[in-house]
Amino acid sequence: MKGPIMPGRMQQDRNTGRQGAGREPGRGVGDWLSDRVLRGAIATAMALPYPRRLALMGGLTSGLIGPLAGYRRRAERNLALIWPEMPAPRRAALAAACCDNLGRTLIENYSGAEFARRLPDAPAETTGLEAIERARAERRPVVFVTGHFGNHEAPRRVLTAMGYEIGGLYRAMSNRFVNDHYAATMEGVSGPVFAKGRRGLTGFLRHLKAGGMATLLFDLHDRDGVEIDFLGRPALTALTAAELALRHDALLVPYFGIRRPDGIGIDVAVEAPIPHSEPLAMMQEATRRLEQRIAADPGQWFWVHNRWKADRRKR
Repeated sequence: MKGPIMPGRMQQDRNTGRQGAGREPGRGVGDWLSDRVLRGAIATAMALPYPRRLALMGGLTSGLIGPLAGYRRRAERNLALIWPEMPAPRRAALAAACCDNLGRTLIENYSGAEFARRLPDAPAETTGLEAIERARAERRPVVFVTGHFGNHEAPRRVLTAMGYEIGGLYRAMSNRFVNDHYAATMEGVSGPVFAKGRRGLTGFLRHLKAGGMATLLFDLHDRDGVEIDFLGRPALTALTAAELALRHDALLVPYFGIRRPDGIGIDVAVEAPIPHSEPLAMMQEATRRLEQRIAADPGQWFWVHNRWKADRRKR
């Protein structure tokens, strides 16, 4: 899992490793100011009734934060890379929809119990539900894979309400002030949540070995990954989810939280498990499943991420 990208310094320069002298990464003045702005926006939104809360954060992210932080421009650039024939007004509309979904997802996850009450009692698509029920009965591990599409936390919450315990491994945000409170929105929902890193991975592996269920998001650029075609362009993709499934004889199950046209409701899809084979083939299939969701509603995917870094370097 990963928190949403927020305004402020995005990431340390990975090539040079430069930081401010003596300054803890992710805790500079700019990070602090960005966090103050975000906290103020969240507090304002949380004071509103739920539907207006989502509309406010969606509108702010699409109309103000997105353009100021360069998200809209980056989303349009990625859309042009993938669909160069798409008219510019259509790209602009999808970039705006992407940012709107980002804002709604953020405030939904901060809304906790109220968000959970708005979710359906069961998945709308249940192809894989019988398999995970059987895995739970047999104490067989399950690795769920999903992408930054719709609300990626919704499936975990729906299955939690049905009695499942699902942990996760997430990549901490570069702004540590923001990460401190955003990480709390993922904890206490279901099973244990681990920050990516040696210590977190150790806990995550123990959880799986004990027959646990956990979630991984696989649609972010991974500099140590392998190239897999994603929407027609090579993208560095981690094989971690498939490798863990093979190592621990776990099911590999894609699931998704799909936003309804009203911008508030969420449908959950639990897809059929991906058969065990080679890790590359398994993650190619996971990628294909996500591509199908994006093709159905491209405005719900996380176009603001630099997903095709490797492809851009070659061009």
